[in-house]
Amino acid sequence: MLTGMLDQYGVESSSHVTLFTDSHVVRGMLRTRQRRLTDVLNATDASFVVLEEVILEDFGARATIERADYAQVNLATILFAVAEVAVEATPELRTMKVPERALVSVPPFKIVGRIHLLPERNLHHALSDLAGRFLPVTDATYWSDSLGEARTQAPFLAVNHSRAQVLAPYRETDVWAGVTIGEGADAERGTGAGES
Repeated sequence: MLTGMLDQYGVESSSHVTLFTDSHVVRGMLRTRQRRLTDVLNATDASFVVLEEVILEDFGARATIERADYAQVNLATILFAVAEVAVEATPELRTMKVPERALVSVPPFKIVGRIHLLPERNLHHALSDLAGRFLPVTDATYWSDSLGEARTQAPFLAVNHSRAQVLAPYRETDVWAGVTIGEGADAERGTGAGES
């Protein structure tokens, strides 16, 4: 068990991350001895994270791009963080959890993916037991209708728990199911399809 713990904190590595904050998209390299993004975001005593080789974009204004060698990003401003690749927990340190499909709202974004809950509990209790500054979501799709951000898939992301509303279990529904457009709408107005 000690070997697994030492491996987890041993070698420093860099990974590409994208941070969606209150008003910016921040892309850069994160250097850490931790293996998983949620471990980095949850384990720090600091209120910020430092990225290297940074690109900063304003929401909705893709033409406004700033570049810097380093950026200190306040953790409280992060809505969610996207990792380029998902990393499994070290088997010796893993807590057994069950994936549950959920909709996570972190305005102005929505995320659909799998949250990971303690097993053998009803969903009410499992959601009550969710803990951590950032929650992991796997097999995720995120988007923002109000910002015009298209649906984007990510193998793994971490959501700021204090900014999120979690709806589970999530089942996608067609809001237009049962609505007829065409002849039925014409009949309600008292006109036929060919009348003006």
